[in-house]
Amino acid sequence: MNPSVFQARLLVVLAACFWSLGGLMTRLLQKETPLGLHQPELSAIQMAMFRSLFAGIIMIPLVRRREMTFRPLMPLMVACFAAMNATYLTALAGGQAANAILLQNTAPFWVFLIAVCVLKEKIDRRSVVSLVIGLTGIAIILTGLMLQESPSTSGGSQSNLLGISALAISSGFFYASVIVCLRALRSESSPWLTFLNHFGSGIILSISLLIILGPTDWWTWLTTPTWKQLLFLAFFGGIQMALPYWLFSKGLRTIGPQEAGIITLLEPMLNPIWAYLISPDTEKPPATTWVGGIILLTALAYRYWPNKRNANSLTEAE
Repeated sequence: MNPSVFQARLLVVLAACFWSLGGLMTRLLQKETPLGLHQPELSAIQMAMFRSLFAGIIMIPLVRRREMTFRPLMPLMVACFAAMNATYLTALAGGQAANAILLQNTAPFWVFLIAVCVLKEKIDRRSVVSLVIGLTGIAIILTGLMLQESPSTSGGSQSNLLGISALAISSGFFYASVIVCLRALRSESSPWLTFLNHFGSGIILSISLLIILGPTDWWTWLTTPTWKQLLFLAFFGGIQMALPYWLFSKGLRTIGPQEAGIITLLEPMLNPIWAYLISPDTEKPPATTWVGGIILLTALAYRYWPNKRNANSLTEAE
């Protein structure tokens, strides 16, 4: 049974809140805290792989045998999810949480472009205006990074900062692709789709590193985390990935990706705050990030805020 419109919106709100914990949990694995999770040092790909595997494992009890179906679109969805996971965690671990999450939230613009270029949907004025405004915000954020004098949290140069930004924008594209796939597969089981995305993503990342590193180095890489880190990564995967994606998938059964997109603007507003609480010395974004971020979020809000026609249709649906 699909949730009501109100329930679907609430599910997406909860998903955004849990997603916003990504910066906080990543910093707990990087910074010295009373939890002592920063040693041995873990790479972004290690974090991405383990949290995905654990998230998938946690979802297994919720998947029923009769729900295990296969559709040709599923492998593409899982591959996009793996790429999104790897690029976002790398950008988040290597730079400021605010920049990573704001640039990943170019996803709704990518959804629009995919809808127009691939799905051949009509171009509407509202989307075009929003896209131009959003690109302005992105340009301001990137300009601020180019002018930034101090090194980022990874100690990189300006070229590294721009590279990290490119990864964050790429994660937005892959995120958009996942959203489109989830919407197309909305008749399928939410727990099953969530399991496929997370466990499949972990397997893809693990196999990719096995090919790149070779068996010996791969095994060393795989066995680096301590038991304490593994327990935290399991918590990371369950609370910040499995649960919110399951909630989001259920919400998409009733509301469209456009409305879900504006609701999830909660995530980029909350994510930098949690990261700042752990690492205030490195997580204070420059003024250009705030200015560009406000413009970007305003563009998204303008694009997806229900107009009079949509509001009437939603009222009728309720």
